[in-house]
Amino acid sequence: MDFLRFDILDFDFIIDILPIFWKALVLTLKISLYGIIGAIIVGFLSSIIIYYSIKPFTWIINIYIEISRNTPLIIQLFFLYFGLSYWIEIPNFWCAVIGVIFLGGSYMAESFRLGLQSVKKSQIESALSLGFSNLQILCFIIFPQSIPLSIPSICANVLFLIKETSIVGIIALEDLMSVAKEVIGNYGQTNEALFLLVCSYLIVLLPLSIIFSFLENTYRKNL
Repeated sequence: MDFLRFDILDFDFIIDILPIFWKALVLTLKISLYGIIGAIIVGFLSSIIIYYSIKPFTWIINIYIEISRNTPLIIQLFFLYFGLSYWIEIPNFWCAVIGVIFLGGSYMAESFRLGLQSVKKSQIESALSLGFSNLQILCFIIFPQSIPLSIPSICANVLFLIKETSIVGIIALEDLMSVAKEVIGNYGQTNEALFLLVCSYLIVLLPLSIIFSFLENTYRKNL
């Protein structure tokens, strides 16, 4: 852990390359933001389809979840960037976003599904007997109970997906990991590159982790 020894770091060099890491951090955050929002949408819709057993989409969603959860993101990115290029050309930025959505959607679907399944069937039956429509039951009974139960798992998935973006450099994107490798290769400043890499991820992940922990603790106290 020599890169944690501040006395061996060249801070003049660190200041010089800060703009490069800042640009890479912004790119990483954009990919993460678009990917996570898309994953939440895909996961939510997938969980609704599974919960209501909407055929023939249920088996399609189940196949998607199994493929997504049992293949690494790097293979999914290779398929999107290199495999699909024979039929359609997708910019590398959007390949990364789609890859995060494809991976994250399956994890988000499981998070939402656990929340949905926690709602007792007796409550739904009571609402039906009172004349509630399926949409009203979903909005006023299922959602208010299931979403809070899903929040801890969703928060964990958000942190997981941000860290997974560290491999998008394989499709020629200058993300944090790619820039760190480039600095090490071009200048040989390993300690400085690793220091900025660690700091960049901590700046993003540590506040989110603290906020998510607070939300989870608040939720548990209100149970």
